[in-house]
Amino acid sequence: MEPYREITFDKDGDGPPGQASELAALARQGVGDLVVFAHGWNSSPSGATRLCSDFFAPFPGLLAPGVEAGYAGLIWPSMMFTDEPVPDYRALVTVLPEKEPVIGRLTELLAAAPESEAAFEEFGALLRELTDVGVESVAVESVAVESAALAEPVPEFLVADPVAVCALFTGALEGAGGVPAEGFFGGGLKRYWKGAKEALRQATYYVMKKRAGQVGEHGLGPLLVEVARAAPGLRVHLVGHSMGARLVAYALRGLPAGVRPVASVTLLQGAFSHYAFAARLPHDPGRSGSLRDLQRRVRGPVVACYSRHDTALGIMYPLASRLANDSESLAGATAGLLGADDPRWGAIGHDGVQAVPGTVERSIAEVLREGVPDSGCVSVDAAEVVRSHSDICRPELAGVVISAARAGR
Repeated sequence: MEPYREITFDKDGDGPPGQASELAALARQGVGDLVVFAHGWNSSPSGATRLCSDFFAPFPGLLAPGVEAGYAGLIWPSMMFTDEPVPDYRALVTVLPEKEPVIGRLTELLAAAPESEAAFEEFGALLRELTDVGVESVAVESVAVESAALAEPVPEFLVADPVAVCALFTGALEGAGGVPAEGFFGGGLKRYWKGAKEALRQATYYVMKKRAGQVGEHGLGPLLVEVARAAPGLRVHLVGHSMGARLVAYALRGLPAGVRPVASVTLLQGAFSHYAFAARLPHDPGRSGSLRDLQRRVRGPVVACYSRHDTALGIMYPLASRLANDSESLAGATAGLLGADDPRWGAIGHDGVQAVPGTVERSIAEVLREGVPDSGCVSVDAAEVVRSHSDICRPELAGVVISAARAGR
């Protein structure tokens, strides 16, 4: 597909100069609609580029006659978020090069799986070092205390007893529905290294969650403002997968009030809260979602595609979210953490936009047949075609994006 450009940002949301000018130049070449796609966790920039190419492949054949579209892949330092239990060592080092010694030792422990509480203690300390969480500034019994370095509550699994944490994740992975039979301590410690792999993945998720928000708000948002000033007629359509969905959604926070360069947003298996756009949380009406009412900064619809087949978002995301916000002790919270369908911790990529009045519900078949509304939040059940978290290179999903952009046949 042509014309194609790449947008790049570092972990802080800084990019090379001239990117806005390059995108604005597409408008002078006749491009009226620019589709920007942000990948999720990926192991390398080249892998992200291939994903962008595969994702955009169906678009030219789906556009209406006369529509001149351009494409941009947003490449940011991330890692793969698949249904596998642990990211690849090389992928971790690629996105966290300053943590290579820590990652190396974590990998050694996971490979050896020593059956000792001391090894789990070391593992927990290494996870805190990986995520820059200092236990001296955090109350273990409560994650309501904010870390000065992170400016957000520290997830309990990073500061609680590591054997208990790994036992909990092991139970979740095995579908145990509760604490393993032998309890948190005693025999069978070796099997808890299975849960340790998930703890590592969730720790990197915690880092990438913060990074995606940073890149979106402080990188992509201001870039879009520059593009709008240079090419006010260019219609920009943001698309993001997994953590990339969080990135493009948080770009709306980087837009000044009254500036609306974004014509549509499509979130594919978004790895962030389904209450993000809510003005009031159902379980706590005094609080709002982190993106409260920001769908109003989009000229067209905000579409969230979701699938019940996404086990990464359906099982592990709620567990990690609960651990990141619960002030109970880990052992006391276990019964509620596993096997419970608590809507407080759901992902937008698992059941769509929640608690936003007026949100329209559609199946993917209905969208492809009838389109989506002109504005507001739209939840699209894509389970018919999306069978796993990373199953997004589908012509049907391309059709959803084009429908949201009002650019289809």
